[in-house]
Amino acid sequence: MMTNHNPPEVPNRSYLGTPATAPGPSGPQMLTHFLRIRDNPLRYLADMQAEYGNVVQFPIPRPPTYLIADAQAARQVLMASPRDYSKQTIQYSALSLVTGNGLLTSDGDTWRRQRRLVQPAFSARAIDRLADHVVRAMQRVDDRWLALPDRGAVIDMDELMMGATMEIVGASLFGADLTADADQLAQATLRALEVVVARARVPITPPAWIPTPANRRLQHAVGELDDLVESIIAARRSRLVDDTDLDMLDLLLAGDESGDALSVTEVRDQIVTFIVAGHETVASALAWALWCISGDDHVQSRMHDEVDSVVGAGELSMATLADLPYTRAVFEEAMRLFPPAWLVTRKALKDDTLARTHVPAGSLIILSPYLIHRDPQVWSNPHSFTPERFLGIDTRGAATATSYWPFGAGPRLCIGRDFSYAEGVLILAGLVRRARFDREPGQAPPVPLPQVTIRPAGGVRLRVSRRG
Repeated sequence: MMTNHNPPEVPNRSYLGTPATAPGPSGPQMLTHFLRIRDNPLRYLADMQAEYGNVVQFPIPRPPTYLIADAQAARQVLMASPRDYSKQTIQYSALSLVTGNGLLTSDGDTWRRQRRLVQPAFSARAIDRLADHVVRAMQRVDDRWLALPDRGAVIDMDELMMGATMEIVGASLFGADLTADADQLAQATLRALEVVVARARVPITPPAWIPTPANRRLQHAVGELDDLVESIIAARRSRLVDDTDLDMLDLLLAGDESGDALSVTEVRDQIVTFIVAGHETVASALAWALWCISGDDHVQSRMHDEVDSVVGAGELSMATLADLPYTRAVFEEAMRLFPPAWLVTRKALKDDTLARTHVPAGSLIILSPYLIHRDPQVWSNPHSFTPERFLGIDTRGAATATSYWPFGAGPRLCIGRDFSYAEGVLILAGLVRRARFDREPGQAPPVPLPQVTIRPAGGVRLRVSRRG
């Protein structure tokens, strides 16, 4: 969908005393849009951008609400002036019902302390251990490929990726002795997230303490999470740990040199945050990557050649990661088209000007990498799947952060970005090493379903065939 680069003028109206400072739908129009917003908020935001331009004001008086789809303005919010914007928004308030006050939802000094205490769990040494967990997960996938008939079989790769990434995140967090608990934790987390996603899509929801059916489901799932994490922490504290064999849970419990340590509640919040942010995000990105390569023989053949040359008959390892630039570019391009964290919101703490638009203090700012990643002013052929655009580019640098931020940008950049990149590229390499992925004739593309991440509605069902 092409963006309207000659948007209508700012209307001369106000919303219960809040003046309009940008074009956007009127109040009566917004009321007729309710079902569109509830059914697919991502498509609705794209439609609003196409109609009104890169800055859209919605007819909401408290707080004034703006969609900002301008890359430079998004950079201003996330990177140039991050202390002028907080995460005190409905999105993160809803998520906190599940994650608590973890890194994803905390703000200010609380966030800075948590970031300092959690950082060792994502050190280079901790990430180096990831490859072993990926290899074990891929061995189980390889066993499944060996059982395929000669003509292959149709497999839901989204479901398979959800299982594989949960196994890897669980092993990284808890070690091999607690991977069974990891699956139970994931299911309880996903059940709770279903409720909070629904809450965030409607303007008025009953408080969490009112015993509605949805709130009861939420309370049950969160209670299950609390009990599981409490038992995991108690079991870990009762065992002797070798300092050379620490997993992420050990590092979370350890504290720093000054004696400052996370409380049991804070450890619980970080564990659930890691499951939310580190499991479904990578699984979704991989599912979309597989859909994309299944429609491009050239891309898939080039990946086969690269992985065969680099890995050969050996094992995947962190040492091979740097030698897989094309596989990484495929993963990057899939996240450009389908960034897992599709929605970022902030609260303006003071008056500001974004994309030549006055934004009053207290405003809700809606940002979406999905829209910025497809901006024709920034990207050539923005809707095409072209991994080559990422070859020779270090997306970790500030030069690309304005237009490409699948893991956020600025000080609030996802702490697990490097972990997720390594996990995603190694899994993708492990998959194409043994198998080929094809669409069925006439198969329609999955519809992007915006939940906590962009999920492929109905899964990604592909014909998987063993490579000779």
